[in-house]
Amino acid sequence: RKMSHPLPSPKITTAVGIATLIAAIALPIALSYEILRGDRTHFSPWYLNLQLAICVIFLLDFALRISAAEKRWRFLWRNILFLLLSVPYLNLFDWLGALPSREWSLTLTAIPILRMLLALYLLLQWIIRDGIRQLFAAYALTLLLFTYISALIFYDFEFGINQALSSFGDAIWWAFMNMTTVGSTITP
Repeated sequence: RKMSHPLPSPKITTAVGIATLIAAIALPIALSYEILRGDRTHFSPWYLNLQLAICVIFLLDFALRISAAEKRWRFLWRNILFLLLSVPYLNLFDWLGALPSREWSLTLTAIPILRMLLALYLLLQWIIRDGIRQLFAAYALTLLLFTYISALIFYDFEFGINQALSSFGDAIWWAFMNMTTVGSTITP
């Protein structure tokens, strides 16, 4: 026997959708600021608080979508990655008093960005169905986004260690070269 369940209000669904979009935009901006201007060994409390708020929004979005799903177990199985990417792992470690090293923290922080990339994939699928011009725009946008994220990660791990990396501009150049060619090597 099929159970009926009430659907979320369209106003609530729209509000959560807008909040999710804002959170998906705020996360890479905050991460960029934290990497480029923050402490090189730990993430700041403001960043952890912002990340927690963003993850709560992502979890709320997931809860609304699963509550509206006709077959909830099927929805859960198909979207388990979205759920796992929405958990605020850094905050959980912080509350347990077991914050990992900066390198592992950065890896855990990048998890919600992966969720944004999955959403970008769905958006790109919608964009490219209309023709070659949209396909090129989707490719260019994807290239820029991945180049920027790669540059951030490279900068965070290598700044101060790699003598050839003197600024974030160098990190962008390295990431762009690796995204558009087979890579490059810098020799002293």
